[in-house]
Amino acid sequence: MRANRCVRVCARLILLVIFTATALLAPPPTLFAAGAPLTDADPPATVPTVPVPAIGRAWPVGSRPPVLRGWEPPATVYGPGHRGVDLAAPAGAPVRAVARGRVAFAGRVAGRGVVSVDLTGTGDPPLRTTYEPVTAAVEEGEEVEPGEVIGTVDANGSHCTAPCVHWGLRRGESYMNPLSLLPPWLLHRGPSRLLPLA
Repeated sequence: MRANRCVRVCARLILLVIFTATALLAPPPTLFAAGAPLTDADPPATVPTVPVPAIGRAWPVGSRPPVLRGWEPPATVYGPGHRGVDLAAPAGAPVRAVARGRVAFAGRVAGRGVVSVDLTGTGDPPLRTTYEPVTAAVEEGEEVEPGEVIGTVDANGSHCTAPCVHWGLRRGESYMNPLSLLPPWLLHRGPSRLLPLA
């Protein structure tokens, strides 16, 4: 009788461990913010995940800037998280379009300069990249090419402890990881090296 009880308790503990591990390892829901232009201050909600094509041809700043804070989707609709990536960049540095598109917004939101670009050929609604804090060098409706300067890093308005650009990505109301726009050759490219001729 005591052995049967021990078996039942052990079985329950094993099931509890399995259910807990499954819940902890499940991917978090994709979140979004309502309204345009898009900022991290907007309230999120859950929507289906859609794959992101690796169509990027340039980093927003520099050739491979340090990522100060990565993509951290919140676990709950209104939970804490980071709906983009923060890239180290000095004030005044050029900010470039990652891929071909049309400027959807260029102006100020909550005191910060923001540029949003709808990416060409990415469906309906199109993928939209956002860059902040940025002093815009483009206007709404303007077509941009990969690597084209769309503005410069603002000295003020960053939420980073060091100067940075917050780079975001959305499709409709769904936030996504902007690094997924970059193909492996660009994402993982190391510094150039000179090789001997002989």
